[in-house]
Amino acid sequence: MARHWENSIKLVLLISITIATSHRVYAQSAGNTVASFGWVHISPISSSDPLTVTSIAGHPVNEPKEGTGADATNADTVGVGLEHYFTDNIGVSMLGGYPTYMNLKGSGTLASYGVLGKGRPWSPQLIFNYHFMSADSKFRPFAGIGVAYTWYTNAKITNQSFVTSLVGPGGSASAKASSSWDPVFQVGANYRFAQHWTAGVTVMYIPTSTNLTLTARTATGTEIVANTKVRVRPIITFLNVAYIF
Repeated sequence: MARHWENSIKLVLLISITIATSHRVYAQSAGNTVASFGWVHISPISSSDPLTVTSIAGHPVNEPKEGTGADATNADTVGVGLEHYFTDNIGVSMLGGYPTYMNLKGSGTLASYGVLGKGRPWSPQLIFNYHFMSADSKFRPFAGIGVAYTWYTNAKITNQSFVTSLVGPGGSASAKASSSWDPVFQVGANYRFAQHWTAGVTVMYIPTSTNLTLTARTATGTEIVANTKVRVRPIITFLNVAYIF
């Protein structure tokens, strides 16, 4: 009987150690890497300077069009993230995703045109996070600060009525948006609902802006260049599920 109890105690201890070890490995702790996937909603707080005609046929003009403006619209896309925990509380994450088109609509005297053009914003981020509470807690809020590099591809003017107002019938226009390095601020929380899996939400703020250059040509080939500064400043929400390695 004593031998039976001794073996039972050893078995219980072995199981307890195994559970504790497994629990620690799959917690969000030093050495873990977490891969996340989910839905990203981009909600810009946008404004712009008045559109300014800077040159006509190569000659400087610098003629602001008072009352003109433009705003960026909401966008949705798929996001992917990767975070490595260097300590139980400190991690470094990268977030990116396939960018959807973001529309630019007229405001002020340009509001009647609706959407003026669109472009694809790319903004991968590198963020240092501090995770609160202990590593084996199921619910863990966090806060982070980092940097993003933002650039735009496929920028184009899509509203021919707007182009006609700039250069007359038969004209054309193209667009180019500048890139920038921007700070990133984020807060969020994760909930571990299974050994390897968490669900989470992250809210980010990126104060960014771009110089938008419009190059238009009249039907006879005269080039007209206009410029405006668009402040995008998006609030980005990332709803995700993640796997702990």
